[in-house]
Amino acid sequence: MTNDTISLDQLTGWLTRFRDLVTEQVSYLTELDSAIGDADHGSNMTRGMDAVLGKIQASPVVAVDELFKGVGMTLVTSVGGASGPLYGTFFLRIGTSAGPVSTLDAPGLAAALRAGLGGVVARGKAEAGDKTMFDVLAPALDAFDADLVVFSDISSAARAAYSAAQAGRDATAPLIARKGRASYLGERSIGHIDPGAASTSLLFQALAEILDKE
Repeated sequence: MTNDTISLDQLTGWLTRFRDLVTEQVSYLTELDSAIGDADHGSNMTRGMDAVLGKIQASPVVAVDELFKGVGMTLVTSVGGASGPLYGTFFLRIGTSAGPVSTLDAPGLAAALRAGLGGVVARGKAEAGDKTMFDVLAPALDAFDADLVVFSDISSAARAAYSAAQAGRDATAPLIARKGRASYLGERSIGHIDPGAASTSLLFQALAEILDKE
């Protein structure tokens, strides 16, 4: 028996678990960002996701597009630096792709996530190897899509995506940063995991954990 849909409640659970993971890992994310950035990625993401959950709890939604458009706008307005616009655009595009539905099937979720990646590329102009969240998002979604072809199971695909996300996160360490604040360091950015890549891997961890509860 396969798990081939994801509900609005599960999607909300995904966001909640992501908030919890970011909160748990705030010191780690801050440590990463202190090496090659402004040392505020952990606090920015925690503040942003707290704002997201506060909005959801105050105004429950009935459709996937409404959920993610609200998430996106909240992050854009509450998170400083590059993270707010990038994560905000990611979630806004997910909402636009998903539409006014209460559940997503496997292809629908894959398409929505892919639309989110497209938004990140449009906003940040990042490519593979630039040492950014793209280096996690792109391989994770490739793994998600490839797993769906074989198993047609969202839970299995999410686990595959998380595995690829971890590998993508770790693979940013030897890279020279070519985007954002870290790019100013040139070769001194080598040897450090990108903080945005690290938080993005938590996003896929959260999705895998929520779907594995079913």
